[in-house]
Amino acid sequence: MSALIAEDEIAHEADIVWLEDLADLDYVRQSLDRLPTRRGKPAYHRDGRMVGYALLGPGAKPSRFSGTFRRRVFWLLPHDRDSEPDGLYATGAPAEAVDPRTLAPGSKGRKTERSEGGPPSPAIEERGITLPN
Repeated sequence: MSALIAEDEIAHEADIVWLEDLADLDYVRQSLDRLPTRRGKPAYHRDGRMVGYALLGPGAKPSRFSGTFRRRVFWLLPHDRDSEPDGLYATGAPAEAVDPRTLAPGSKGRKTERSEGGPPSPAIEERGITLPN
């Protein structure tokens, strides 16, 4: 879950590669996966689809025990809002989901009104703030 990802666990990220246009995604799920390399597109073994992944810089060290690297993978399941807008996540979002517009290398991102599926709050509207599309 994104709440369980600590900033120090992703401190060696150099870049994030997106496989889909973020304009179409209100949220993405993120997890830390054990992968054999620092870079390159990882294999994907979940239901749904991978929508992005992190690349690590040369300072990232492999696990002493497994030789693997912990890298973030961003993904969606078949019942997520992008595929079923009126489904389970018409409002709200999974615990591990964040708004992809808030993500950057080394930053775990956060939930927003957009990722939660809600309309802008009155306070946001009163201030004339435009939320990410």
